[in-house]
Formats: sequence, structure tokens, C-alpha cells
Amino acid sequence: MTGNPIYKREMTVSSRSFRLALVLLVFNGILALVALLNMYSTLVQVRVTAEIQYTSFLDLYIFVAVLEFVMLIFIMPAITAGAISGERERQTLDLMLSTKMTAAQIVLGKLMAALSTMTVLIISSFPILALVFVYGGVTVKDIGMLLICYGAAALFVGSLGICCSAVFRKTTFSTVVSYTFVGIIVIGTYGINQLALFFSRVPGGAYLASASTEVASGSSGGFLYLLLLNPTTTFVMTMLRLAGREQISGRIVSWFGSHGESFISKNWVSCSVALQVLMAAMLIWAAVKAVTPGRK
Repeated sequence: MTGNPIYKREMTVSSRSFRLALVLLVFNGILALVALLNMYSTLVQVRVTAEIQYTSFLDLYIFVAVLEFVMLIFIMPAITAGAISGERERQTLDLMLSTKMTAAQIVLGKLMAALSTMTVLIISSFPILALVFVYGGVTVKDIGMLLICYGAAALFVGSLGICCSAVFRKTTFSTVVSYTFVGIIVIGTYGINQLALFFSRVPGGAYLASASTEVASGSSGGFLYLLLLNPTTTFVMTMLRLAGREQISGRIVSWFGSHGESFISKNWVSCSVALQVLMAAMLIWAAVKAVTPGRK
């Protein structure tokens, strides 16, 4: 990306803007305030009961991680949905295409600039996350898994936004469609499983809960694998594993009825991350085709 002129321009403009510094200040200020209040309440409890609840420090880590994930899911479509359509509205896209730059360079430059901005926000919060290391319970491996989860979700959601921006000409319409698809992926897949589970428990309605030939009674059936596309499910599985609750409530096969064990269910996080990266590559390819001159 260092040789991509679009990426260099976007990063230069972003680094010189006051808005990015303000966002960093407000975001990290809120996280630091919550962390300090949590530590202060723990110290007050120690003075009263002479006991240290280490779970409160783990809850602090989970709270910060959840807040960052929600920010990532909601901000990435807003950043990428107007990347290409905004250039069309300013009538500068045709000028870019008339240069030696290819459509792939334009799309990748816009996407990677958005991902870099999000990466700055995530990395800037590391000192607050590192407070948990003082008390233990979180390892470097856990941080690495969290970063992989963040990266896959940001790439998937950002690619969805950049694809909508390349297909639709108006930024407003592109943003609405992007958030609609994100809502379908995050909420819709969960709702489909709940609906399939409901019908599977109704007499004579078990066939509605199946997407395969063999489905256990009282389960959502093959619809469960739609959650592989849901970044929220991957994030929840990662957090449950960190909290030590994977054996109790972190088994994906027990979320919507009784499902049989399979390779995918045993390696859910890895399969979900791989599928989201694959879908992101397909969306980027579609965006490049939509920007290429002469393509409809």
C-alpha cells in the first residue's frame, strides 16, 4: 500500500485532520475513565471485605473489547460506503480512471485507508487493555485471537461497504444498503435460527428447520451454519473461551437445539474467520468489476 497513491492521499488527509485526533481523544478518554472507575470500585471493595474479585478485572477487559467491536461494526460501513460513490458525486472518479491507476488500486487504496484508521483506534486502546495484565487472567494469545477476530470482521464489513459504494452511485443510498446488509448478517442470521428452532418444535413443522437431509428434532438444522457469516457470533465465541465459559454456554451446537458434532462446530472460530475473509475477497472483486470502465 505504500506505493498506492490513493492510500497515501487518504492517509495524509486523515492524519492532518483534527477530527481523527478528536475521535482518538474521546474514545480513549471514555475507555480510560471506565477502567479507572472499575479499578477504584475494586479497591473500595477490598477495603471493606478484604477480598479481591479478579473477575471484575476480566469484566473490564470484556467491556473494552465489546465496545471496540461494536464501534468497528457500526463505523466501518459509514467510512467505506461513501468511498467510491463520493468520488462519483465529486466527479473525480473518471479523472482517477484516466490515469495509470487501475480500478483495483482505487478500491484497495480506499479500503485499506479505512482499515488503517480503524487499526489506529484499536491499537491506541492497548494501554487500557494492558491493565488486565497486572492482575493476570488474559494472555498474549488471547489478545492475538481478539485481533484476528477484529481483523476479519473489519475486512468483511468494510468490503461490504466498499462494494455497495462501487455499485451504487449515491452515497446516501449506498450507506443505507450497507447497513441493511450488515443488519441482515448480524441480526437476520440469528433470527432465522430462532424461527427455525421454533417451527422445529411445532408438531408437523420440523421440516422448516432443515437445510439438509438429516436434522435432529428440536433444532435449527442447517441454518446454524449461516452464523459462520456473522462476525458477532465469532466474537462471542472468542469472548466465551476467554472467560472460561466455553464448555457451559460457548458450544455453538447447543445454541439452537441439539446439533451433532462436526469439524466446523469443533473449529468454529477458524472456519468463520476463513469464510469471512473469502467473502471479503469476493466483495472486493465485485467492487473492482463495478469500477472498471466499460463494466455495468
